[in-house]
Amino acid sequence: MTTEVEALEQFFAAINRNDMQAITRHFDPQIVRVEPEGFPTVGTYRGIAAVQENVRTGRGTWAEGTCEPEKFLVHGDKVVVYLHAWVRLKNATEWTGGRFADGFMFRGGRIVEYRTFAERAEALQWAGIALPAP
Repeated sequence: MTTEVEALEQFFAAINRNDMQAITRHFDPQIVRVEPEGFPTVGTYRGIAAVQENVRTGRGTWAEGTCEPEKFLVHGDKVVVYLHAWVRLKNATEWTGGRFADGFMFRGGRIVEYRTFAERAEALQWAGIALPAP
């Protein structure tokens, strides 16, 4: 298993236990986070503090639940992570979730870019990974 994959496993484990200090362990000081239209905290966030706050805000909406990696796809300095989120939001009784992907770019063992994609195919395209045959 690659160092990048191990770093991302630690990152998602920290999110799931709501450890906002540990999520930054592998962040580059100049990290850029992009959350697309249609997501609750849409926007571009720059720097460790801004990205940490973005994740804290999103995770802070959960009463309970997890965001579990299902698959890691490595291509050069980029890693696409297929994710399954299953959460109960605060002030809600119903559980909700879905499958999506996050993309990460590494430089010198640090995460320099972190993007969320509603469609997994978009994440593969971003990373330069050939789409699987139908």
